[in-house]
Amino acid sequence: MINDSDKYPRIRKAVAADVELAHKILNFFAEKGLLLPRSLSELYDHLRDYFVLEVDQGEIIQGICGLGICWKDLAEIESLAVSDEHQGKGFGLKLVDACLKEARLLGINKVFTLTYVPDFFLKLGFREVDKAVLPQKIWADCLKCPKFPNCDETALMLNLKEAL
Repeated sequence: MINDSDKYPRIRKAVAADVELAHKILNFFAEKGLLLPRSLSELYDHLRDYFVLEVDQGEIIQGICGLGICWKDLAEIESLAVSDEHQGKGFGLKLVDACLKEARLLGINKVFTLTYVPDFFLKLGFREVDKAVLPQKIWADCLKCPKFPNCDETALMLNLKEAL
């Protein structure tokens, strides 16, 4: 849920000052093999795509999630990460929820993710799909990935019209 009030914890849009810490959080999980790494340049280039988690006022961010627009009616939930000490508290769900709300506001009806943790997304109503149904993603991003063409992530899709 997007919460612009002063209540904490809260999910808000990322700002430039968040990028270096977001980079550390994402790459911590990338080193564990749970996410693909993101460069600082990539995070700055796509800053407007990201939401962050603040747990306490004045505290540094503790989580991040992005909504990348891929095509006319297709977006991707990407780079979902919550610091170890704040996992299991529903914050990942709140970050994904913020992205799904934004997708609806933008008129996007299909949201997908490529993940190493499919069970999390399956509980949210995502369904496993073949990567072949995501040609825009494959040609735009996957060709640049060091794991291409041997991707070991699971592709999942949520139709927002059905999920209402």
